Amino acid sequence: MYRPQYQMRECATWSHTSSGSFSVRYSPNGRSFNVEGPIYIHESSEIFGLGFLASKVALYFMNLLNPTLHFLVGSVQLLPICDVIKTPTVRPAVAVGKADWDAYEVSQDFEALPLLSPDHRGDMLEGTYARLRAHWQGMTDEMKCLEQENNRIFIDAYGLQDELTPEVPIEEITLTCNPAYRYGVKGTEEERETRLRADTMAEFLSYAVGCMFGRYSLDEPGLILANQGETLADYLARVPEPSFRPDEDNVIPVLDGDWFADDIVDRFRKFLRVTFGDEHFRENVAFIEAQIGDIRRYFTRNFYDDHVKRYKKRPIYWMFASPKGTFQALIYMHRYRPDTVSVLLNDYLREFIRKLEAERERLEKLSDDPSATQTQRTRALKDVSTIARQIAELEEWERDVIFPLAQAKIEIDLDDGVKRNYPLFGAALKPIKGLEAADE
Repeated sequence: MYRPQYQMRECATWSHTSSGSFSVRYSPNGRSFNVEGPIYIHESSEIFGLGFLASKVALYFMNLLNPTLHFLVGSVQLLPICDVIKTPTVRPAVAVGKADWDAYEVSQDFEALPLLSPDHRGDMLEGTYARLRAHWQGMTDEMKCLEQENNRIFIDAYGLQDELTPEVPIEEITLTCNPAYRYGVKGTEEERETRLRADTMAEFLSYAVGCMFGRYSLDEPGLILANQGETLADYLARVPEPSFRPDEDNVIPVLDGDWFADDIVDRFRKFLRVTFGDEHFRENVAFIEAQIGDIRRYFTRNFYDDHVKRYKKRPIYWMFASPKGTFQALIYMHRYRPDTVSVLLNDYLREFIRKLEAERERLEKLSDDPSATQTQRTRALKDVSTIARQIAELEEWERDVIFPLAQAKIEIDLDDGVKRNYPLFGAALKPIKGLEAADE
């Protein structure tokens, strides 16, 4: 029976349907529930049932009562929950889990990147990561101890010592900072650690992009610009003297070369110098590239796919991209304004085409220069053909797609969500497979 008086209450909740085993999670005050995410609230304490439902004892009984993929409210109601058992492990475990979740920017309570915390950060990115990794291992170890103690409490209380043991496999410690859970244990520990370093560096670059757009700030915790149409002036009203200044026009080029002084790679290098200093800049770049490859290549080839995946096909940064990717530029949807496409067209796309035309002229001269080597002339002639094709691609894209959009001055409403707003820009934006799927 639906009971509205329990909406927004602190509680234990679980998924109605799951391909895995029965498992519960903590839901704080202010969250709603429905049939797909039922809740449990005990009369003596809203959080009391969480310790029991998260234990091996609850799973043992649940498998007997309901050995299916559907975990019904009726089955949970049949579990023999004893209300006199003290569970001192619950609150500490919730705190560890929340700290882990809030360390990632998809959390509503995300404030700052742990890699940049004064508790871990030094001048060297490699050493900073090592300290953060040790901290994560400590969190994992603490959670494992708490879960095993929780199991022991209930196993002893229910007299199930002959049936169950309190031990919890490392891959079942459900913290994102735990690579055995995050990636599974099919590979080696070394492979998991390699993936964790790479993902952490990708998260560092993602946070840097957030600072480039003013979504985040190195000087203030939490979201800064997150309302529709906000500008740099709104940012400076909150952070008057930023250590890293966001982009002014909400358009950041993402190109294969150094065509613009303020492109995404140049901005990231400035961000790296601000966060870790100049002295070890080269070593810090080398550490990043040892994990994710060349920084420019990562931004042009992989960043947007990672961003779309991180935000579950509802990206907050949108990639304007020509059909073959010759021109790419990011914007932040919360800072989008009806003239944003005009800025992209006039200040970036057309300027890029002019730069390509100038480069084509230079190469044409080089291909006919008798003082150049035959290899240089042959290479120049080949590059002339490549650039000519790129210019043709961009001119067609400008004519058929970008110029009409700039004239249209499309309005968006953030309340409509990405699913509805993204398609308004058609072939101007990089396609997202599965965008039309229902929201989770």
